[in-house]
Amino acid sequence: MASDDVREVLVATDFSETSETAVRVAHAYARAFGARLHVFHVTWPDEHGLTELFAVVVAQLGTAVPVVIASHRGDAAEEIVRYAKAHGIHLIVLGTHGRTGVSRVLMGSVAERVIRSAPCPVLTVPAAGVGGEDARVLPPAVYRCVACNTMSRDLLCEPCRARLRGQAVYGGRGSEHAPHAKPTP
Repeated sequence: MASDDVREVLVATDFSETSETAVRVAHAYARAFGARLHVFHVTWPDEHGLTELFAVVVAQLGTAVPVVIASHRGDAAEEIVRYAKAHGIHLIVLGTHGRTGVSRVLMGSVAERVIRSAPCPVLTVPAAGVGGEDARVLPPAVYRCVACNTMSRDLLCEPCRARLRGQAVYGGRGSEHAPHAKPTP
């Protein structure tokens, strides 16, 4: 992607510490590309104080990059993608909260959902501390797949995820082709 191709950068924020990091990264990209920065927040019912929160973000960013602020109510991933499509966004920047395991499976990931349906590239920024000094010292997490009990870096190993996706797409057909089963002669 050439810098001339990026004129509109969107950063989604929930005003958390992770989002603050994503805003700083998005600002740096917008500045490097000479792009406009859209700071976007998806609200929930009875949320108050957005004007003040946006004012703090804008003040921290300064005047080096043109900034647009916006908020919509709804599902976070859907609204981020809808905004990106409606405003010709060329790059989306999202903070990731680093959920793993059961919480990720149950709650899903806004970043993953945006990546799957975004009209442009998506840059994810890990939660504070991830990817820094601590990440080099700590060994990677290893789990056992909940479906087949093999060693996996994820809650579901890739073959089981593929089988589940195939069953969802083909309405249950293909389950006889279990990823760990040996083909019958």
